[in-house]
Amino acid sequence: MSETNVQIRDAQLEDLSKIVEIYNSSIPGQLATADLEEVSVESRLAWFHDHNSQHRPLWVLEEDEKIVGWLSFQSFYGRPAYNATAEVSIYLDPSAHGKGYARVLMDKAISECPTLEIKTLLAFVFGHNNPSIRLFQKYNFEKWAHLPKIADMAGVERDLIILGKRIVQ
Repeated sequence: MSETNVQIRDAQLEDLSKIVEIYNSSIPGQLATADLEEVSVESRLAWFHDHNSQHRPLWVLEEDEKIVGWLSFQSFYGRPAYNATAEVSIYLDPSAHGKGYARVLMDKAISECPTLEIKTLLAFVFGHNNPSIRLFQKYNFEKWAHLPKIADMAGVERDLIILGKRIVQ
């Protein structure tokens, strides 16, 4: 992978349609999201505005100035005692799979956590999503919970794995 043509930046509102397009591209595979139908840009506006560059950024990854992936930090559980904990999510355009871009995003995420005042990262991953599980394990995330058969994916029950990593000891 050549990183000279790759850049990560804060998402702007005008990026939301591409962010949604990438997200929606993951739905048919039933590997990365529990949504069963496509979402609209309008339905993701509140989610977009919940992000902020100081504590809960939403980043896009560009290859040759074209958005091919994104990473989101979201607050965990919405209670003040959890302010230093965030959920991390990564989605890539199918054209960007296998290029190491998830690692590029994770490298930045881990390195920025202290600045973002994040001490603990969580990832919620389907038990059959082996590529994502392997990615997080490469960054020393540990399995903190296994919720068996809690997602009904068009008649197929799927497990949810919660992976966690303490960034600041």
